[in-house]
Amino acid sequence: MSLINRSSRGVYAIVPTPFHPDGRPDLDSLRRLVDFYSAVGVDGLTVLGQMGEAAKLTQDESVEIVWAVLDRTDLPVVVGVSSPGFGTMRTLTDQVMTRGAAGVMIAPPSTLRTDDQIVGYYAQAAQALGPEVPIVVQDYPLTFSVVMSVPVLRRIACEVPSVVMLKHEDWPGLEKISALRAAEENGEMPRLSILCGNGGLFLDFEMARGADGAMTGYCFPELLVDVVRLAGEERHDLFDAHLPLIRYEQQPGVGLAVRKHVLHRRGLLASDAQRRPGRTLTRTERDEVDLLLERLGRRDTRTRL
Repeated sequence: MSLINRSSRGVYAIVPTPFHPDGRPDLDSLRRLVDFYSAVGVDGLTVLGQMGEAAKLTQDESVEIVWAVLDRTDLPVVVGVSSPGFGTMRTLTDQVMTRGAAGVMIAPPSTLRTDDQIVGYYAQAAQALGPEVPIVVQDYPLTFSVVMSVPVLRRIACEVPSVVMLKHEDWPGLEKISALRAAEENGEMPRLSILCGNGGLFLDFEMARGADGAMTGYCFPELLVDVVRLAGEERHDLFDAHLPLIRYEQQPGVGLAVRKHVLHRRGLLASDAQRRPGRTLTRTERDEVDLLLERLGRRDTRTRL
């Protein structure tokens, strides 16, 4: 399996972790999901992210889930390995990279406050994991409370060679993409692959600003694939049709429940259960999602359930 690099592009779908109603990981649904993502044309997968409920898994469960995905696909697989300590991070990284993962994703701990601390953290993480392990920096200040400015990201790109990709989830963040690409053009930093998150909420304009693709979820990944590969009016028209459902799914605290509900309705998950603590949709919320699905189906027939 190939490793990610500074030129990687396309759609890396964030894979939600399926659970049985009693909280056990559902590996059959996971394998079905992996087959589905491959069939709709994604370029890679990301597991053990926030939407994968990684923090609720034991170390053994995390490894079991990664093994199941790697054994099921030849797509490049990025594994979230964020951890309070580098020892745990290194152990999981060694396990998944030996098995064939394409790289690892690391979110910054919320204790980082200064630019030097942020750069130093990723330099230390790269040293702990080894120079041969490609790293994705997750830039998601709305969740992690760590603000990575353009100068900080420039420094990381220059000082930490194994950082090859930015998972861009700043919001608003369009100007950040433009600034990073301008810095590359001016020779101020080496190129970084930029894949965008936030459920695809701004993906149409992010692509126009110079992003390489998406690393995110959304219950219809077919749309993400289309938005990355299309251009101009065709891209915007298709994106606009999905935007109400994308917006609804992106609500903090309820987004994963929406995504799992739709994937369950699509026949991909046996259950829409989250591992506790978690939540399910209320009856009213389900009715609202179903209304959005019905309306979307009039404009994109692939979404008719």
